[in-house]
Amino acid sequence: MNYPPQVYEFIKKPMRFLEVSIPVRMDNGEVQIFQGYRAQHNDAKGPTKGGIRFHPDVTAEEVKALAGWMSLKCGVTNLPYGGAKGGIVCDPRRMSLGELERLSRGYVRAVSQLVGPTKDIPAPDMYTNAQIMAWMLDEYDQIREFDSPGFITGKPIALGGSKGRETATSKGVLYTLQMVCEIRKMSLKDTKVIIQGFGNVGSYLAQYLYGLGAKVIGIGDALGGLYDENGLDIPYLLDNRDSFGIISNHFSNSITNQELLEKPCDVLIPAAISGVIHKRNAEKINCQIVIEAANGPTTKEALQILDERGILLVPDILANSGGVVVSYFEWCQNNQGYYWTEETVDERLQEKMKESFANVVATAKKYQVNLKIAAYIVGIQQIAEASRLRGWLNY
Repeated sequence: MNYPPQVYEFIKKPMRFLEVSIPVRMDNGEVQIFQGYRAQHNDAKGPTKGGIRFHPDVTAEEVKALAGWMSLKCGVTNLPYGGAKGGIVCDPRRMSLGELERLSRGYVRAVSQLVGPTKDIPAPDMYTNAQIMAWMLDEYDQIREFDSPGFITGKPIALGGSKGRETATSKGVLYTLQMVCEIRKMSLKDTKVIIQGFGNVGSYLAQYLYGLGAKVIGIGDALGGLYDENGLDIPYLLDNRDSFGIISNHFSNSITNQELLEKPCDVLIPAAISGVIHKRNAEKINCQIVIEAANGPTTKEALQILDERGILLVPDILANSGGVVVSYFEWCQNNQGYYWTEETVDERLQEKMKESFANVVATAKKYQVNLKIAAYIVGIQQIAEASRLRGWLNY
């Protein structure tokens, strides 16, 4: 891109990073200390935006990386945001609702000086949901002593959430897949799809694809995977999974997630955690198209191997950006005090995804690079140009 080294030095790390200790009184009366993080990568384009994940494997480096990806994602979709991310090291599957509420409120108290509707706007992420956002909103309102629905997105509709927000990431992935099918002159009907991940994103995506006639032949959850080359009974799986998206433990013929990723299909959609496609299994991936619904599911080494094998990869910062796009719509609605219909949200999401996809494809052709590099080019240009116009950089 011919930028000077100052651009790289400026964007390779977050502008701000906060590590906090959160004391929480557990149900047994003991106080447990939880580690929490908030990274704000870059606010040249506007307030930072990014989810909060509750997971036992959360690390400071992961949160920083996810904040950087969010900046790129906001650049790819041309939103007036920079990227942020938050996380708490915990296992919500082993916590009661009361403990989760106290932890959620404690996190907001710990980071309240850095966040706000014009500073940094959180949202749900892995193992967090609308209820957790509602507790966080209430805590922030009590601290600030005024109602501020624009502080957080992914809220329940009754508290100013947007219609279509819960399904937004899945719909963004679906719209992306439909555009890829158009380019490849494929019919979505009867296309064989494997989805690794059966949480919020993976489960809604499976439901939509099943309804459109695609064959979902594999799904994975945190414990394992299910595979049937003739197509899985998605409505049955959706009805019987638990609140964390676990279903494979109901079946004696489940396989590992690693085995699932290597099964033959037309489209492979990693929709769970990062780093699942790596240099040790990239040669065994058996599909035409990979669509990254998770954040960072493919390593740099694996991408090179997939490229050499002619497998098209649609990057996370484009494919899974539906969530942040509709979070932006929710923030707009909160600021206006005027709320849209679900049809309006879906129409505007599809329009934004089409515009972003076309821009990345055009950039890939211009620079003769893959879609991953093209998406990074688009995202970096947005950050660099906003920083230059503010006078922060002088290239």
